[in-house]
Amino acid sequence: MKQTIIMKSIKLLISTLILLSVACQKPETHNRIDLSGTWQFAVDPSDMGITEKWFIRTLKDTLHLPGSMTSNGKGDDITLSTPWTGQIVDSSFYKKPEYAKYREPGKIKIPFWLQPLKYYKGSAWYQKVVDIPGDWKDQSIELFLERCHWQSQLWMDDQFIGKQNSLGTPHRYHLTNHLIPGKHRLTLCIDNRVKEVDPGLNSHSISDHTQTNWNGVIGNLFLNARPQVNIKNIQVYPDIMHKKFMARIRVMNSAKIPMIASVKLTVTGPGTPESQSHHFTLTAGENILTMEYPMGQSPKLWSEFHPEIYQLTATLTGKNPEMTDTFVTTFGMREFKVAGKQLQINGNPAFLRGTLECAIFPKTGYPATGIPEWLRIFDVCRAHGLNHMRFHSWCPPEAAFEAADQTGFYLSVECSSWANGSTTIGDGKPIDQYLYDESQRMVESYGNHPSFCMMVYGNEPAGVNQVSFLTKFVKFWKSKDNRRIYTTGSGWPIIPENDYLSSPAPRIQGWGEELKSIINSQPPRTDYDWSTFTSKYTQPIVSHEIGQWCVYPDFKEIAQYDGVLHARNFEIFQETLKEHGMAQLADSFLLASGKLQALCYKAEIEAALRTKGFGGFQLLDLHDFPGQGTALVGVLNAFWGEKGYISPAEYRRFCNSTVPLARMKKCIFTNHENFEAAVEVAHFGDGPILDCTPEWKILDNAGKPIQTGRFAKTSIPLGNGFKLGNVSFPLSSFKSSHKLTLEVTINQFSNSWDFWVYPAKKEKIDGEESIQMVQQIDSKTAQFLENGGRVLLNLKKGTLAGAMGGDIKIGFSSIFWNTAWTHGQGPHTLGILCNPGHPALANFPTEFYNNWQWWDAMSHSGAINLSQFPSGITPIVRVIDDWFTNRPLALLFEAKVGKGRILVSGIDLTTDPGNRPEAQQLIYSLKKYIAGSQFNPAITLNIAQIQKLTK
Repeated sequence: MKQTIIMKSIKLLISTLILLSVACQKPETHNRIDLSGTWQFAVDPSDMGITEKWFIRTLKDTLHLPGSMTSNGKGDDITLSTPWTGQIVDSSFYKKPEYAKYREPGKIKIPFWLQPLKYYKGSAWYQKVVDIPGDWKDQSIELFLERCHWQSQLWMDDQFIGKQNSLGTPHRYHLTNHLIPGKHRLTLCIDNRVKEVDPGLNSHSISDHTQTNWNGVIGNLFLNARPQVNIKNIQVYPDIMHKKFMARIRVMNSAKIPMIASVKLTVTGPGTPESQSHHFTLTAGENILTMEYPMGQSPKLWSEFHPEIYQLTATLTGKNPEMTDTFVTTFGMREFKVAGKQLQINGNPAFLRGTLECAIFPKTGYPATGIPEWLRIFDVCRAHGLNHMRFHSWCPPEAAFEAADQTGFYLSVECSSWANGSTTIGDGKPIDQYLYDESQRMVESYGNHPSFCMMVYGNEPAGVNQVSFLTKFVKFWKSKDNRRIYTTGSGWPIIPENDYLSSPAPRIQGWGEELKSIINSQPPRTDYDWSTFTSKYTQPIVSHEIGQWCVYPDFKEIAQYDGVLHARNFEIFQETLKEHGMAQLADSFLLASGKLQALCYKAEIEAALRTKGFGGFQLLDLHDFPGQGTALVGVLNAFWGEKGYISPAEYRRFCNSTVPLARMKKCIFTNHENFEAAVEVAHFGDGPILDCTPEWKILDNAGKPIQTGRFAKTSIPLGNGFKLGNVSFPLSSFKSSHKLTLEVTINQFSNSWDFWVYPAKKEKIDGEESIQMVQQIDSKTAQFLENGGRVLLNLKKGTLAGAMGGDIKIGFSSIFWNTAWTHGQGPHTLGILCNPGHPALANFPTEFYNNWQWWDAMSHSGAINLSQFPSGITPIVRVIDDWFTNRPLALLFEAKVGKGRILVSGIDLTTDPGNRPEAQQLIYSLKKYIAGSQFNPAITLNIAQIQKLTK
C-alpha cells in the first residue's frame, strides 16, 4: 500500500512538472512583456470616455492588475439603489419593518447574497505605457488578457484596435500593424454592463449572486512577439482504438507570400515514440494543417483513475532561422462517449458523481486563475467521493482544466448563459450567435484538455424556439468535434439528438413538490430508484441539481469573509436569532440540521446509484451557494471548508466509485416482524473486483456487532445493480425499543443504514390511568389540570392556530434551496434539536437530531411557535426554524398549569394508529414520563395560554 502511494505521488509530481512547464511555456524572455502591476485608471459612469478621447490623455487614478475594481477598493458604496445584476425574487428586504435598520444609509446589510465592499457597473478605463523593444520589429505582436469582465475595447495610442466580449476565454488583440519599437500608450475600456448580448442576468458568468459582476482584468496579462509565420492554435484529436492522434494545426502566414515550412511534432510523456515531421506549402493568411501521430503500442489512457497527461510540442521552421516558432499544449489519450444508456470512459462504464461550481469565490469576487487553488478544490471534491464538476452557466479559466487533468476530474462546461428571466434563446436575439461564437472560442482555448468531457449551451433555457435552436446547436457540435459529449441544456429540453439527457425529474424533492415529495410524503425506505423514468428514453440520464438541502448558518464562518465580499446576510440572521433569545443555540442548530442535511443527501445519492442505465448525478451542491437569497445547501461552506457534522470519509461511504447498497422496504419494524434487506453494489471503479467475500453486520446503538454474516464469494463487474444477496432474520428477540444498523462491507468499501425495532406489545405503565390524553383543553380538562391532574395534549394535525405556528409548513426533510427564493415552498424548517437523554424520550431511542424514526412525527405535526409564551420554556423537542425568521419552535414542551402538569405535543399521535408504530412507541415513552416522578415542569402557564394553541 505504501509503495502504491509513493508511486502515485511520483506520477502526480511528474504531471505537475509537465503542466507547469506548459503553463510557463513562452518564447525567450525578451519576446514577452509582462503587464501585471500598476495601471492608470478612471471610472466613466457617464460614458464620456470615447467621445472625449480619454485614450489620448493620461488617466489620473491608479490600481493594480490583475484584479478588479472591487479588489482595488474602487467603486461606490452599497446603497438601496445599488444596480445589482441578478434577479431579486424576494423583495421583502425593501419593505418589511424588521429589515428597516438594515436599510439605513451607511448601515446597509442585504440578505440576498454576499455583500461587496464596493460596487460599480459601467465603463472603466485602464491604461499602461509599454516600451516595445527594437528586435520586435516585423514580429507578430499580440496582447493577451486572460479574463476580462466583460466587454473590452482597446486603443494603442490614438488608434482603435477593436472590441471583444468573451466571458469565458482570453481576449487576444493582434497589434502587428500598430506597433513599432518605442513607447506606446495601451488603453483599455472595460464595460461590465449587459448590453446587446444578454446571457441572462442570473448567469453565474455575470451575476452578483456568486462571483459578482466585477469590472477588471485577471489572470495572465502580457504582450507577446512571435515570427510573422506562426502557429496560432493546435487541436489534438485522440484515437485510442488506433493508438494515435490527429493534430489540426492553424498556422498564420503574415508574410503575404507562399512558402515552404516544416512542422515537427514531439510528444513527451510515458512511453512515447519519436517525433514526426512534415513539410507544408503555406499560402498567405491562415492555413489549416493536419498531421497524424502514432502513440506506440501501449499509450497511457487518461481517466479518473489514471490521469495520464502528454505534452505536445510543435515546432514550425522555414528557410530563415528567425521564422522558427514553437507551440506547446497538453492532451490526454481518452475517449468519453455514450454506448446505449451508459456513459463510457475508454470503453469502460462511467458514472458521474458530480457537484456544481457556480463561480463562488468570496475572497476575490472573481474566479481563481492559478492551478494550486483548483487543485485544492478538486482534492476536496475527490475526498468526498466525487469525480465530476459542472460549471453552471460559466466557463472556468485555463487553470481549472489543468488541475482537472491532473486529478482525473470530468468537467461539464457551459457557454456562460442562463437564458431565462431576462432573455430567451432561439428567437433571433444577439445571444443566439454569441453562443456559437463563445462555444467555438472555448473549444479552441480548452479543447485539448482531457478533463473537458461535456459541453452545454448553459442552464435551464427559455424561449418559444429553444428546442429547434438547441437541436441545431447540439448537431453542430456533434458533427464538428467528437472529443466530448453534448446535450441541449442543463435541466432541459430532452431531444433525440442529445448524447445524454439532463433532467430534474429523478430527485426525491422537486421544485414545487413541497410536502408531497418522496422524502416528505412516503415513509422511509431505500428500495426506490428512477428506472420508471429512465425506461422512457434511450440515452443516459444525468440527474439535474439533486439535493438542494439546507443547513442552518454557521456564524463562526463570518470571520472568514475578509476579502472583497462580506457575509452581511449571516450577520442579519445572527442578530435575529439573538433577538429571539436563542443565540446560544446557533452551533447546536448547525450540527442538528447538518445531520439531517447529510441524511437527505445520502438518500438522494443512493437512489441514483441504485438506478440501472443511469448516467450519474450533479449535486446542488457539495458547498454552499451564497446567493439567490442565501442557499446554504452544502455540507461544506463557500470556501470548501468542513462544517463539523460529516467528514469526507463518512460522505464517501455513500458517494464513491464503489458503494454497497441495501434495498429496504421500510426502516421501522416491530418485533413481530422479520428484518429484510436485499443487498447490491454500484461499482464504477478501476476494473472489476475479483474474488471478494462481502460481509454484513447488525450493530447495536453503541456500534457493537450483534449479528454478522457473509455473502457468497464473488467477482463484481463494472456497473450497478449487481446483487450480493439478502439479509433476513426475525426481530422477536428485541423486547424493548432499539435503534440498529445494517453495515455492508466489500473490501475497503462500507456503507450502513439505520433501522428501528419497537415492541408490538407494550408493557403496562404504572399510573397511566391517571393521565388524560386529549386533543384540546375543554372545561373538564381545564378543571382536571387546576386540581392537579396530568395531561398529554395531543394536537390533531391542522388544529394548531396560525399565529401559534399552524401556518408553518413542517415536514421531515430540511428546507429545499431556501424559502425566500422559492416563494415560501415547504418545508419551512430544518429538523429537530433535542436532548437524547431527556427522560420523556427514554423509550424512544433518538439522537439529538431527527433520523428516520422521526419521519412519522414530523409528517403528522405542527411546529408550535413559543413566541407568545414565557421565554424560559425549554422544549423537550425543538424544531429548528428557517434562519430568515428564527422563531422559537417546538414539537414537545411541558408546563405547570394550576396544580397540574401538562405535556403539549404538536405531533398528532393518534390518527391512524395501526399504521404508525413510531407514534405508538412515542406515546408510550411520553406517558411513562408523565406518569413518573421526573415529570416536574419548571415553567407555569395558565389555561388561557394553552387554549390559544388551537383554532
